[in-house]
This record gives sequence, C-alpha cells and structure tokens, in this order.
Amino acid sequence: MSDAPTPAAAPRWTYLGPSGTFTEAALRMLPGAEHAEAVPMESVPVALDAVRRGDADGAVVALENSVEGAVSITLDELATGAPLVITAEILLPIAFALLVRPGTALDDIKTISSHSHAQPQVRNWLATHLPDAHWFSSASNADAARLVQDGRYDAALAGEFAAGPYGLVPLVTDIHDVEGAVTRFVLVERPDRPTVPTGADRTTVVAYIVDDHPGALLEILQEFAVRGVNLTRIESRPTGDGLGHYFFSMDAEGHVADARVGEALMGLRRVCAAVRFLGSYPRADRVRPQLRRGTSDAEFANAAEWLARARGGGEI
Repeated sequence: MSDAPTPAAAPRWTYLGPSGTFTEAALRMLPGAEHAEAVPMESVPVALDAVRRGDADGAVVALENSVEGAVSITLDELATGAPLVITAEILLPIAFALLVRPGTALDDIKTISSHSHAQPQVRNWLATHLPDAHWFSSASNADAARLVQDGRYDAALAGEFAAGPYGLVPLVTDIHDVEGAVTRFVLVERPDRPTVPTGADRTTVVAYIVDDHPGALLEILQEFAVRGVNLTRIESRPTGDGLGHYFFSMDAEGHVADARVGEALMGLRRVCAAVRFLGSYPRADRVRPQLRRGTSDAEFANAAEWLARARGGGEI
C-alpha cells in the first residue's frame, strides 16, 4: 500500500466571461493557473456567489483601474453577503484593440461596444478617430466581441487576444488615452487563515461608521495614522440604507499579523459600527512599506513589555 500523498485537486476558479476578457488574462497569470479549471460567468456577483456556495474554489474579479478608479460592483459585493477574503492580487497592463469582422474598414464603423469601464479609458481616442460612432455598453469586453461576431455591433474595444475566439481581426491595436494603464485584479476565496506574511503585503477591510457626524472619516484615518500604517486606497460607498449612510473600503500596507496593522484594526473595530476583514495577501508589485520610527513589531513588543512592568510595579 502506497504512503504517497494524494495529489491536490486542481482549483476551480470563476471569472467574468465569456472567454477572452481581461479578467481571464489576469487569471492566467496566477501561480498554478495552468492546472486550474477556469469557468466564465456572466457577472461579478454570479462569479462570487459560486464561491460562496462552494461551487468554485475562488473567483478572479477586477478591483480597481489606474484610470477609471474602483470597480464599484466588486467593492459592494465584497462588503455584503457571506464573507469572502482576498488571497492574491494581479496587476495587468491594459491596452485595447479595435476588433472588427474581416473586411471592415474604419469608415464602416457606426457602432462600438465594450464594458463600461473601458470607454472612459479610450474616450479621447474615440473622439479623434471615430467621432460619429455610437458606443454601447456590454457585460464584458469579450461579450462585446461576441456581439460583433453576431452582427449586433460593428466593432468592439477589447484585448487583442479576444479576436481569435470570435473570428474577428484587430483593426487598430494599442489603444489607450493614458500610457501605462493598469487594472488590479484579486483572487477571492472563502475565509481561511490569512496567507503567511511576506514583508510586502496588503490588507483590505470594510468599515461601517456608526452615524454621519463631523470627524467620522477622521476617526477612521487616525487609527491608521497614529500607528504608521499607510492607506493605499480608500473609497466611500453607500450602504443602501438612505442618504448619509456609507461604508469605507480600504487597502492598507502591511499584514494583519504585523503589530501596527493589528492594533489599527482593533482601533477601527472600537470606533466603527462594524468592520469586515477582507484579507491580508502579498502585493503583486512586491513593494515593502517604509516603516516610521516606533512602528516596527520589535518596537511594539518593547512598548508592551514596558507597560507590563509599569502595571506590575516593576522597574520602568
């Protein structure tokens, strides 16, 4: 009888489909993606709900773009429903191609489709090269390519890699208004122990304020600032309970296992109505935080020892 360990089953990851989206391209960049089963879904909520139900091991979703900003549907879905956590992130450079059916010329294009987040990233290019064309939103850039294949639209703005699966050709490539645009994608899974700290980590949380009052945001920011924790992103989103009711979605440098981050989260929990921990995970850019004096784990431990001596009547 063999004592060899049973090979782990290949993960099943969902993503915003159909095949040929930037989200699928980001998924393919993850370690182990060559063994994963990639399952396209019609929307971000459906992709995440598959993970919540246990029908998938994880979902890859877009979180923010360097030009267009946060992806609101992802922020809202992670802030509500059964808890999920981020375990990895991917930074994907973004440039679009104008995909058309073979034989289509630039002058033939009267209608264009793409995902709603794509249009603002190429608005100036469209105004210059296709000023009279009408733009229509699709569920994803790849879905726009599919609709061009079906004859619904004349052209799609999508990744150049989406041309082949839909029998299209790239009429123009490397389209962008801003050089070096990047979209940040994350792998989301059901809650488990956080990933091991690497020294170049990011922590994501959602904080719900108690009520709308002067200094509510300042109270949140102070919990991070006094402990030397830098926020790399902060967004306010409505809770849906009426005007003036918001939650804040935040990314912080560091790992929940870091003393400064852990204390900041405890402070946040004290001043907020609720806090949802969305994970600590390695940064894709491998950038390490610049620690200010008094914010290292060793200095937190030294301060805790000093306090213990003071409380115990020992020499301080």
